[in-house]
Amino acid sequence: MATGQLFSRNTQALFYNYKQLPIQRMLDFDFLCGRETPSVAGIINPGSEGFQKLFFGQEEIAIPVHAAIEAACAAHPTADVFINFASFRSAAASSMAALKQPTIKVVAIIAEGVPESDTKQLIAYARANNKVIIGPATVGGVQAGAFKIGDTAGTIDNIIQCKLYRPGSVGFVSKSGGMSNEMYNTIARVTDGIYEGIAIGGDVFPGSTLSDHILRFNNIPQIKMVVVLGELGGRDEYSLVEAMKQGKVTKPVVAWVSGTCARLFKSEVQFGHAGAKSGGEMESAQAKNQALKDAGATVPTSFEALESAIKETFDKLVEEGKVSPIKEVTPPQIPEDLSSAIKSGKVRAPTHIISTISDDRGEEPCYAGVPMSSIIEQGYGVGDVISLLWFKRSLPRYCTKFIEICIMLCADHGPCVSGAHNSIVTARAGKDLVSSLVSGLLTIGPRFGGAIDDAARYFKDACDRNLTPYEFVEGMKKKGIRVPGIGHRIKSRDNRDKRVELLQKFARSNFPAVKYMEYAVQVETYTLSKANNLVMNVDGAIGSLFLDLLAGSGMFTKQEIDEIVQIGYLNGLFVLARSIGLIGHTFDQKRLKQPLYRHPWEDVLYTK
Repeated sequence: MATGQLFSRNTQALFYNYKQLPIQRMLDFDFLCGRETPSVAGIINPGSEGFQKLFFGQEEIAIPVHAAIEAACAAHPTADVFINFASFRSAAASSMAALKQPTIKVVAIIAEGVPESDTKQLIAYARANNKVIIGPATVGGVQAGAFKIGDTAGTIDNIIQCKLYRPGSVGFVSKSGGMSNEMYNTIARVTDGIYEGIAIGGDVFPGSTLSDHILRFNNIPQIKMVVVLGELGGRDEYSLVEAMKQGKVTKPVVAWVSGTCARLFKSEVQFGHAGAKSGGEMESAQAKNQALKDAGATVPTSFEALESAIKETFDKLVEEGKVSPIKEVTPPQIPEDLSSAIKSGKVRAPTHIISTISDDRGEEPCYAGVPMSSIIEQGYGVGDVISLLWFKRSLPRYCTKFIEICIMLCADHGPCVSGAHNSIVTARAGKDLVSSLVSGLLTIGPRFGGAIDDAARYFKDACDRNLTPYEFVEGMKKKGIRVPGIGHRIKSRDNRDKRVELLQKFARSNFPAVKYMEYAVQVETYTLSKANNLVMNVDGAIGSLFLDLLAGSGMFTKQEIDEIVQIGYLNGLFVLARSIGLIGHTFDQKRLKQPLYRHPWEDVLYTK
């Protein structure tokens, strides 16, 4: 491995298995360091493509998302680091796929628990092809002022405290990611900070070893001293001992191997990492510390004394003129996310949507304050749900029953009406359900099914002003307005609409009063004196009876009733009901496998 620097201010990475927070932390680090380009070139999310929005400083950027490793590498040939956030089950396969890409030089495997046999295969392939693996079970690494992997070094506050936004003179390597964050802070207190830090991971077989990175550090001129934090278990530290004895490490090394307390236990102890388990005297922390000391490393008497040892070594380098003073810089302020600023009470932000009919924030959704479980347990019907979501209150049972009757009676009126015809033609053209439904719904209006609101509006105005049917109808005629809710193309005085009769019968039996319906019937009597087909249609029946429902229930103010009619609630009933039939016609045509519809020539009048 050896060679030298892995990262630079121009290093870019591909991030496997999208995780918002680690990527945003990388981009915030980039901004803190004054990088001109983001360090994350692309994201790989198997099976999905597109973009992910994130922040680079105050600017919102879109990072490409690729479905496959090969595609991402081809799209971003300068990205030579692969950061793998896959689970332990798929980390090996995706890491091997990345290693086989010619553009990838470094692979960081974050997952713990990768099977050791898989890790050995990855290590063998990487060594044979001169590539570097950091991990598994790693937090990653960082080159101060240049590039960092994922969550390395933790929060922005910690990064600033550790002065990682600009390069120092110390190379650091450890097995532990958590202890790395602690040591970056320690090193920043007593030196000019780190130049590069690597956590190789705590598994038994790390992709790269402590000595691999220390030998690299030895070839990087900017690194003047090395700090190593090992742990009991395994023999990785002995490869460093041999390298030092052979003179391959020429820079001062301060080292400490954690786990000296293991001897206080009567039986063998497994510490946090898979590899932190002493398998004999040579793998004990005491033996390793002694070997490192004998090889020439500065080894303190305890972990508590490590900080002093680092300071003494650094101060000596400064005295010898081997370390030049670093000019301190003030890092830019990272803009705070709106969510965290709101949470901390620093800013106020207006909401973009107001909702008063439902709430999905608790353990279960609520309709107008009624929990979903109560709706089911109390046997609410569709009419009850409509009363909650449309009117924001639980209406009496006769009201919700009337709503349900309206839906049932208006669900369909055969294949020949305009809405059904449109849906049938669209379905036969091979379009999907939503397209077929919408094509039918778009025909609803003043001439087809959309006259309920107008019927209610005009009947209410005339009745409230005590107009006689004659005054009302003739007044509408003078204005050139057809009376909504009156007239039918098929039904007549002697062939009444059965739906109208059913609605009126229910209302007379269940409503407290039917003032508006009776007024509409009087209007019908007058219009029938003019023409046999000027009967009340279903729009007029629903419109007038809904006025009686609103007024007779005692649950609505006059202002609320006017608003309900004005907004278009009543047409909503027809839209909801007829959707059932339009969906049925769509399914019917698809089930029958009907071909594309073409209107017959003989049914068209061709004229000049």
